[in-house]
Amino acid sequence: MREVIIQIPTLGAEQNIDIDVKINGKKRTLHYRVEIIDWEDISEEKEDRVDVIKRVIREHDKDWELIQIGLPTESNIPIMFRRKPEGQELSI
Repeated sequence: MREVIIQIPTLGAEQNIDIDVKINGKKRTLHYRVEIIDWEDISEEKEDRVDVIKRVIREHDKDWELIQIGLPTESNIPIMFRRKPEGQELSI
């Protein structure tokens, strides 16, 4: 699928984004979820940050697919998911 980049305002943790688009004259609604993962909140045992990201992705709702892992900061990292169309298999 080709991608179109749309700038959105800064979001807080666990925000849902619904975008209505027309593709070849047919209306579709695309659903996105941005989750801000706070390092301290998610990692009680001081696990490696890469392992935290892997765990968050692995344990995420299977109806959503990973789209983007944002730029990490010292305190958090944004992760974006897109709702899969019904009937689509997980590709991760």
